[in-house]
Amino acid sequence: MKKRVLLPVFAAFMIFAGANSHEAEAASVDQLTSSAYKYIGTPYIYGGTTTRGFDCSGFTRQVFSDLGISLPRTSGAQYGQGQAVAKSNLQAGDLLFFNTSGAGVSHVGIYIGDQKFIHSQTNQGVSVTSIHASYWASRYIGAKRVKSFSTAELAKAEVKNAQIDFSVYASRGEVAIQLAKALNLDTSDTSSPFADVKPSAKYAGAATALNKIGVFSGDEHGKFNPASPITRAQLAKILVVAFDLQQEGDAPHFKDVPASHWSSEYIATLASTGITVGKGDGTFAVNDYVTLTHLEAFINRAQQQ
Repeated sequence: MKKRVLLPVFAAFMIFAGANSHEAEAASVDQLTSSAYKYIGTPYIYGGTTTRGFDCSGFTRQVFSDLGISLPRTSGAQYGQGQAVAKSNLQAGDLLFFNTSGAGVSHVGIYIGDQKFIHSQTNQGVSVTSIHASYWASRYIGAKRVKSFSTAELAKAEVKNAQIDFSVYASRGEVAIQLAKALNLDTSDTSSPFADVKPSAKYAGAATALNKIGVFSGDEHGKFNPASPITRAQLAKILVVAFDLQQEGDAPHFKDVPASHWSSEYIATLASTGITVGKGDGTFAVNDYVTLTHLEAFINRAQQQ
């Protein structure tokens, strides 16, 4: 079994207030950005409003909907919402608007802090971009604050997200425990580098060990998000990196995994090695949460490579 790790895994996972004993330090900004990050790699489709493909306003509308906040359908209509915000006073969650057509508002994204915004753009799909990138800076129109994401707003989102049943689905904390065991890692060091993992947590040693070998690097806020569920696309990358898997010949094509999707090469590797066969409908189900049963099956198959 190979254990060499080449690259850190991008930690872009939704933050959920766990319905069990998992610890989670949710914050409004984290809730918003993590909800948005879930869709990174989703392709751009003109008029798209689903995870098969978003246009710019379809994406922003979906992210806000995940938090129980309703937005109009189009970028122009979204520009009519909220309060105008100066570029110097941007806060995570503010909607940024651009003129890409020469005829007024035609593009929208979500400011996520650190001078960056996340949006669905034509060539890259859902991705993160600097607000100072020349193309976007020259087309910037303004920003609107639809919600300030107060504690009350966060509480609403937590109530919705707490419905995840972690007796069925795998949390990131559980993934860490199972993966560290499979890799036979030393988990005695519980001095976790992650801000939201206490030394007393049952997954602290596993999270620390996996961080040391580059499997988990935390999100932009230095958090591990142990109580978050994990998608099948995200797990594909984790398995490929952790077990240093290589593609073996041609892989079957899944209709929901275009070549432009960030996870396509990792999913292809799993498929070519027989670790996954996808769903019976010809999809891989990139955004479906991983069940505990599937987690065990995937890890067992990866160990045999």
